[in-house]
Amino acid sequence: MTLKIAIDADSATAPYEQLRAQISARARSGRLPVGYKLPTVRGLAEELGLAANTVAKAYRALEGDGVIETRGRNGTFVAAAGDAAERRAAVAAGEYAAEARRLGLTRAAAEAAVADALRAAYGN
Repeated sequence: MTLKIAIDADSATAPYEQLRAQISARARSGRLPVGYKLPTVRGLAEELGLAANTVAKAYRALEGDGVIETRGRNGTFVAAAGDAAERRAAVAAGEYAAEARRLGLTRAAAEAAVADALRAAYGN
């Protein structure tokens, strides 16, 4: 199995974010199975024609999101991220709901703010 990442140099989206998003989407969909060993930072950077720091930044973001895990000298692997991502989203949603209520927003106004944020993040 190969990673098959495509970076669009003409995109307004930063290369590290393109890399992060593609690996994350593939891991969450199962196309990159749990335990899949990712290339080294330097190896992937060379393969994609990116700076090593760009790949390292994407890997750090993915690790922070719980999508991948680094096992020291053994390498970097796809983690069991689905549950972790859902838990983090639920915590963030709960914090948002509490903050919206504290600010005195109506439920409709709080939901509209979420809808706007999701539209901005996902398009549509």
